[in-house]
Amino acid sequence: MKKFFIIIVILFVIFISLLIYRKSQQKNILTATEVDNIQNYISEIYMWKEVTGDALPVFDEINSAPDKWIWEVVKKNIDNYDSITYNQIQDKINEIFGQNCTKQFPREGNDAFLYNEELQNYEPTVTQIDSDNDVFIINEIKKEKDEYIVEIVEYIEDYSQEKFDVETGEELEYDINIKNLSGDVITSVKNTEGETKIIEQVKANIDKFSKKIVRLTIDKESKIFVKSVQNK
Repeated sequence: MKKFFIIIVILFVIFISLLIYRKSQQKNILTATEVDNIQNYISEIYMWKEVTGDALPVFDEINSAPDKWIWEVVKKNIDNYDSITYNQIQDKINEIFGQNCTKQFPREGNDAFLYNEELQNYEPTVTQIDSDNDVFIINEIKKEKDEYIVEIVEYIEDYSQEKFDVETGEELEYDINIKNLSGDVITSVKNTEGETKIIEQVKANIDKFSKKIVRLTIDKESKIFVKSVQNK
């Protein structure tokens, strides 16, 4: 009888352990909504190489990220450019990067926002971009407790060969060169083939493109903020 009781206890312990393990595994399963939120967030902070030096720079923690990139991200995500106040800019940086970001916008303005002394507000500077479209795709996502570890693949879509019919203004067929961050042309896709074909070609040549590991923190309200970015 005693042995039978011991066996029952052991089986119960095994059952509880399996239940706990299953629940912990379920917590790490990503939903479609989570994937969409991650894609949208990284798109918000992903810039243009010709503007910020790196579309997504490498940094160990958010306060060591380049100021140029920080303020250009803020400018990109300002909803209304009319009569921008200091508080609007500061609120936006907290909205995008979270409370752990302690960077303070300079009241005299900077390269992203010029201070208008007469109106006592800020005006965004003009952003000059070229024919290269800086793009990323998510290659892998891992969920660990209150973090997402996201591997992205970076590439450039070169639209310099874009063509239009002079009379009708209709877009003609041309090659979109897909380049790595060093500017090397890896492959080409016809503009008529669409974005899906571009992604297929990037995945087919994935070892020829740069990869980065983006760590995102998850706060109590399930909002996500970038924590660090490292080259892979």
